[in-house]
Amino acid sequence: MRHRIAAVSAAALLTLAGATGIAQAQPASLYAPSAVVLAVAQGEDEATVVRASTLSCAPTAQGTHPNPQAACAALAATAGTLDALLAAPDQNRACPMHYDPVTVTVDGVWQGSRISWKHTFSNACAMSATLNGNAVFAF
Repeated sequence: MRHRIAAVSAAALLTLAGATGIAQAQPASLYAPSAVVLAVAQGEDEATVVRASTLSCAPTAQGTHPNPQAACAALAATAGTLDALLAAPDQNRACPMHYDPVTVTVDGVWQGSRISWKHTFSNACAMSATLNGNAVFAF
């Protein structure tokens, strides 16, 4: 008798817990979070941020970035490998050979995974030529 009461009580608790707990365990959205902070800084290690922008890509493109749709599309095209942003430099653009480093960063969450990416260019012209009009840092 004691085992039957315990079994019925356990079943009732599981049913009650299941009915209330399932709603809390469901994700708030069908989309994995994709929200990042983009920054352009003057210098290398102890760089001073010159400008920054926020970008959220799921479920819709939004943020302080002036063209969030294009920036989200460009980030999505990298398939998670942000070095792909550097893949199409303009070979016809000549830049001065002076060293005045500019560092770009992407920090946040992309498709549910934490990301932190940084690249330093020798100067602003080299950054512009390497990113070649890419929408991600066009702010």
